[in-house]
Amino acid sequence: MQEQAFRFGRARHLVGIAGLPPSTAPETVGVIVLNAGLVHRIGPFRLHVEMTRRLNAHGYPTLRFDLSTIGDSAASGESQTRNQQICADVGDAMNLLGEQAACKRFVLVGLCSGSQSAHMVACSDPKVAGAVFLDGYAYRTLGYHLRYYLPRLLDIKRWRRLLSRQPKAPAANSDEPAFTVAPLPQATVRADLAGMLERGLKLCLIYSGGISRYFNHTRQFRECFGRIVGHPNVFTRFMKEADHTYILTGDRNRLLENVERWLSTNFPVTADGSS
Repeated sequence: MQEQAFRFGRARHLVGIAGLPPSTAPETVGVIVLNAGLVHRIGPFRLHVEMTRRLNAHGYPTLRFDLSTIGDSAASGESQTRNQQICADVGDAMNLLGEQAACKRFVLVGLCSGSQSAHMVACSDPKVAGAVFLDGYAYRTLGYHLRYYLPRLLDIKRWRRLLSRQPKAPAANSDEPAFTVAPLPQATVRADLAGMLERGLKLCLIYSGGISRYFNHTRQFRECFGRIVGHPNVFTRFMKEADHTYILTGDRNRLLENVERWLSTNFPVTADGSS
């Protein structure tokens, strides 16, 4: 495997690192990893570096890059909305990996707001064959509230502790989560996911315990997204013990094992490098 830095894009304003296996076939699926918020292309605690290198070892061409105005990437100078800019940037990334590794189909990977970006592109770009959404869109459901509040209401020891304490002033923004993705309406996301599946995309949804203020059980996948969760092209996993950025080595390894297994099942790389 060879890693190579590139400056690319319609204005040569984007910077990324491509991992290129020794040989690839035209049907090989390329994996593109998007920024998590404003974090540089290495990802939180080098998550994206570890992910792409492990996938390279399995024969997948990869690209981790910075979107416009993030990390080492500059502005394109175009008059575009942020959404238009992201779609154009990812299009440039697919063009680069296509040129360097002969990829025609791509899998997008995004964490948190990166998942939001991947979702947006996957809705419309025909070159996207699959997507990995890490801590993507989530909605508090009736089941969420029951699982959250009932154990607290029935915990006698907790009530004793609360009644024995002096009242405290509420902390500012105490109900706001530390990590959040600005939500589209739930019905819109359901329709988007259904549309992706109708076009043949394969989807991997992995959520962590780090978004427990919005998501707290594996059943919530179905509560949020309905029957599409049972579709054969949808893989879901709830990693309750992991934090949002997978800072612990064990949690990160389990995440990467899940991603590797999903890719090898849905987009296997053959001996000649095709998938």
